[in-house]
Amino acid sequence: MTVTSGAPVVVLGASGKTGHAVTAALLRRGVPVRGVVRRPGRLADASEAVADLETGDGLAAAFDGCRAAYLMAPNVHPDEPGVIRRALVAARESGVERVVLHSVLHPHDSAMPHHLAKAAAEELVRASGLSWTVLQPCAYAQNLTAGLGAALDAGRLEVPYRVDAPFTLVDLDDVGEAAAVVLTEDGHDDATYELCGPDVVTVRDVAAEAARTTARELVAVAGDPDAWLAGPGASLPEYPRRALHAMFVAYQAQGLVGGRRVLPWLLGRPSTPVTTVVSRALA
Repeated sequence: MTVTSGAPVVVLGASGKTGHAVTAALLRRGVPVRGVVRRPGRLADASEAVADLETGDGLAAAFDGCRAAYLMAPNVHPDEPGVIRRALVAARESGVERVVLHSVLHPHDSAMPHHLAKAAAEELVRASGLSWTVLQPCAYAQNLTAGLGAALDAGRLEVPYRVDAPFTLVDLDDVGEAAAVVLTEDGHDDATYELCGPDVVTVRDVAAEAARTTARELVAVAGDPDAWLAGPGASLPEYPRRALHAMFVAYQAQGLVGGRRVLPWLLGRPSTPVTTVVSRALA
């Protein structure tokens, strides 16, 4: 099914960083977007629909008249399967034909509870009876580059795991573009795609590239997951606090690395290296 420029695409969580990237990529293709938000007045370019993901109130109206939807739960949500289940019910009731789920790389990794929640959401999507695609992005390069200015001022880029842990960090803009591709083009039914950057990199690599780009000193510093739990993580609600701690422990042990060939195929061009994301962030 190809979504034409006249058919709106629903994007859950459109005001967040991922939703913004997906929305922007769809708008560049001339596809109108109906962004689902919790509070009005959050979107500049897309139309808004206010809905409560906790209860499902407003979702049917948000999906009404749309043919495709990008489904995504709030970050580290304690009931991600419930959010996706309610969205799928509303999608079916409203006549939505196609859904794309925003999942995560290695959703079945038992070391990370919130990854397992995404695996459960994937099962719901596959059993929904709708046309579906699942996207499994690696950690975003922007998770590190967003704080580079402050890190450069301090002379240290600190993370709560070892700085030589390997990652295939992906550019968030590439993820948004890949989402727009599978939402609007034929040939992606019943497919699950890993979305990863082109290289295996580390936090130390990111710090070194930022230092090279700016001719300033920046040292990558490894924190301790347990210290994070008692320090910066102490103010978080219990579920995200424990889930993120488990994620940092998993990163400490093995990083997060996936296949690098799918994303360039989807984009029709090379995927964006971390060096480019760093340069863009510091421009």
